Amino acid sequence: MNQDRRDRLRDAAVAVLGEAGGRGLTHRAVDAAAEVPLGTAKNYFPSRDALLRAVAERCLEQYRAVAAALAGAGPGPSGRAELAAFLAGLLRDVAGPGRPRTLAYLELQTEATRRPWLAALLDPIAAGDFAAHRHLLATAGLPAGPGTARTLTLALHGALPHLLAGAPGTLTAAGLDDLNTFTRGLLDAVCPEEAP
Repeated sequence: MNQDRRDRLRDAAVAVLGEAGGRGLTHRAVDAAAEVPLGTAKNYFPSRDALLRAVAERCLEQYRAVAAALAGAGPGPSGRAELAAFLAGLLRDVAGPGRPRTLAYLELQTEATRRPWLAALLDPIAAGDFAAHRHLLATAGLPAGPGTARTLTLALHGALPHLLAGAPGTLTAAGLDDLNTFTRGLLDAVCPEEAP
């Protein structure tokens, strides 16, 4: 099969799921979004489950690419300030270019409540965030115990729906109207600096 066309269809499926939700994810809608002849998506992904799997895999690839780009060529953020900037960049991506991917991923999580196989596919992705944040904390020289990483991860995940909805009052109340200040404050709360 043509990998370029497959990727184009997967990208279109991510966009459709993010924009139209689970009920809107159809082979016909993916064909239209990818601007390919009708039936193309069904040739590559014969069932709806195959289409959902393709979206999950593409979301993971895109998320990893964004994280790698933000981390640059080095080992990762060194120090509190660099880690705060890195996390703010991730959140900016969620609200900006990564919005379709994040919406699609949240839709996948909803679908996973009814599809155990999808929950199993998403589990390593979600669990990986906890390990990734623990690694980032350690690289930045901050306390990196499992409880600290868990708190940081859940706080960041909790911010996602508010960023996606974009309601100004909620963003202000949550401190998400200034992502640099939000991530600095989050790190201060999760990893308080020791008094001299």
